[in-house]
Amino acid sequence: MKQDNEAFLAAAEAALAALPDWVTGTFENIAFIVEDFPDAATREEMGISSPYGLLGLYRGIPISGRGAGYGYGNLPDVIYLYRDPILAYAADQKMDWRRCVQHVVVHEVGHYLGLSDAQMMAIEADQDGREAVAED
Repeated sequence: MKQDNEAFLAAAEAALAALPDWVTGTFENIAFIVEDFPDAATREEMGISSPYGLLGLYRGIPISGRGAGYGYGNLPDVIYLYRDPILAYAADQKMDWRRCVQHVVVHEVGHYLGLSDAQMMAIEADQDGREAVAED
């Protein structure tokens, strides 16, 4: 089922609202954009041939990499959510698409924060009320 931008943005906002305060307190100069697919230039840049091969993307300067001069004149960081790949992945994994949006949001926000995969998994596990399990 095709979901519209409003539904995706609402799911992203719900995922953001569920993040711990120590995460959301860091948000500054960041935008979320929903697109059907990543464009060809983005796929080429990322080395991904299939338009379904990328669920989301963070573009910007991670907080951990910002220097004292950051802020003045910097464009907003952007987190892209790619609707059709998310829907296809969720259907393939037999998971609710909103849960998939949550996973992508946590992952991309983790890139914004400069977190490791293990830290991202811990945040997601905390949201789900389960223990984080490292993936090989």
